Amino acid sequence: MTEFTHITDDRVRMVDVSSKNEVSREAVASGTIILRPETLKAIASGSTIKGNVLATARVAATLAIKDTFRIIPMCHNIPVHGIDINFEQDETSITARVKVVSSGKTGVEMEALVGVSTALLTIWDMVKSAEKDDNGQYPVTLIKEIRVDEKRKGQH
Repeated sequence: MTEFTHITDDRVRMVDVSSKNEVSREAVASGTIILRPETLKAIASGSTIKGNVLATARVAATLAIKDTFRIIPMCHNIPVHGIDINFEQDETSITARVKVVSSGKTGVEMEALVGVSTALLTIWDMVKSAEKDDNGQYPVTLIKEIRVDEKRKGQH
């Protein structure tokens, strides 16, 4: 049976990492948003109502990564040394890929996941008026497959 290190006696707690060594750490996460073809064309051409969708998503992801410890209760406040955010767009979707680099006593996969999630949510927010149907619903729009693609500890 797996032991949960964050729960003791029905109470949650932040794990004490003070005895761990500081090492270089890196995590890459990705996720995809499905959008209408017309919306994707507007993003590619820069003609959306709210402005540059991917630039805004990149800034939002960067801010979220730096504030992960404020969003996820048991995450440690760690130094973020580097962030790389990329988008791949095809005829049905945009995939966000976020890499976070740090040096510390705990991993950065939560920062990468928060960055991807925030980037995708920001894209949705930037284009929601174009994605709604006549009833105000989102029949096409979907965020999926948010995951950690890679995690490294030590030399990278």
